[in-house]
Amino acid sequence: MARGQLVFISGGVRSGKSAYAESIVRNFSNARKIYLASGQVNDEEMKERIERHRLDRLEDNWLTIEQAYELENVTKILQPRDLVLWDCVTTWLANELYEGWETGKMCSEIEGCMEAKWTKLQETLIKMLGTVDLLTIVSNEVLDDFVRDEHYQAWLGRIHIWLVQQADQAIEMENGLAFKRK
Repeated sequence: MARGQLVFISGGVRSGKSAYAESIVRNFSNARKIYLASGQVNDEEMKERIERHRLDRLEDNWLTIEQAYELENVTKILQPRDLVLWDCVTTWLANELYEGWETGKMCSEIEGCMEAKWTKLQETLIKMLGTVDLLTIVSNEVLDDFVRDEHYQAWLGRIHIWLVQQADQAIEMENGLAFKRK
């Protein structure tokens, strides 16, 4: 069964990973470019950053989809030959892992909750790869993130291992330099 190419890019905060990922997608022509943004507008600064990034991609005719939760809903609009950039796994993970914090019962504390979300994510990514030509996924390094929580770091590590195993290319970014690991 044919599948699209998977490129996984990881790096520290401000390592240049997102710009590098965009450059990979921009190298393809005559295909629809889709940017999946996991960020949420929580304050005025984030709202301005999201809008600035969206405007930067307009000149290349990117379709930007703000999808902090339920990434599987995006599969409904994907078409063959699409080029998809998902930025980023770490934001998705934080959203999912700490879902329910307002009520005092987070997903990370509910038995089987994250396992179900992880299974759904794997199925979603495999479905995407069955449709698109390219899926580029960006993530922060496991220990180089703002979240210092053992559940978060363990899940991020687990996700990274799977993504590297599935990837056609695994790239680590450091200070704007790309190091291919696979």
